[in-house]
Amino acid sequence: MTHEILSARSITKSFGHDRVLRELDLTINKGDIYVLFGSNGAGKTTLMKVLSTLHPADSGEIMLFGMKSEENVRDIRAKIGFMSHETFLYDDLSAWENLNFYADLYSVHNKKKRIKEILKMVGLYHRSHDKVRSFSRGMAQRLSLARAVLHDPELIFLDEPYSGLDLRAQEVLNNLVIELNKKGKTFFIITHDIEKGFDISNRNGILSNGTIVIDKELDKANFSEKYNEILRREADERN
Repeated sequence: MTHEILSARSITKSFGHDRVLRELDLTINKGDIYVLFGSNGAGKTTLMKVLSTLHPADSGEIMLFGMKSEENVRDIRAKIGFMSHETFLYDDLSAWENLNFYADLYSVHNKKKRIKEILKMVGLYHRSHDKVRSFSRGMAQRLSLARAVLHDPELIFLDEPYSGLDLRAQEVLNNLVIELNKKGKTFFIITHDIEKGFDISNRNGILSNGTIVIDKELDKANFSEKYNEILRREADERN
């Protein structure tokens, strides 16, 4: 039996005359790794910010953990983690100091034990006291994921997490997502590149013209073919 952790109905969002989201519906179930694909500029980041309570929708209803998003923002944010392609880490602080700072913000209990546990999970415990400025892009992304899950959230949003990563770093990140998912964490991931997210997902969608046009299981070849058709159509419409 599936258990809805996020339900969005008829979501719209505009910036001026630019309508980004159009009557969009989406359901994410507990334990999902839902990967949403779309071209650059399709509105993926806007959708993620709306779903995670960072931006209000113009209309529609969003339920998270059985609560209306606009009425229970504080309780909901305590249950979600957000990782952007920007790390939100402080370069002049060490890995430990960064997580200690966020642990205080989230009022994490037994924070020393939790920080140690998380740094080991992402493979950075041996670099605990090194400044973030010395980290590679892949290491910084792993530490950013550690920041996002430090307070043990139930639902984790990842915004273009593969940006700037080499193949090895992508593999490490995917393995971390799978490991956390096995521990009961739910993920909503957005990316424009089908090769970097399809294999770890159990559900996939494509965002096009402000709505999700695919939300069903397809094999990778057929999904990729459909995605490329949509990208070509969007390119023709822009021209």
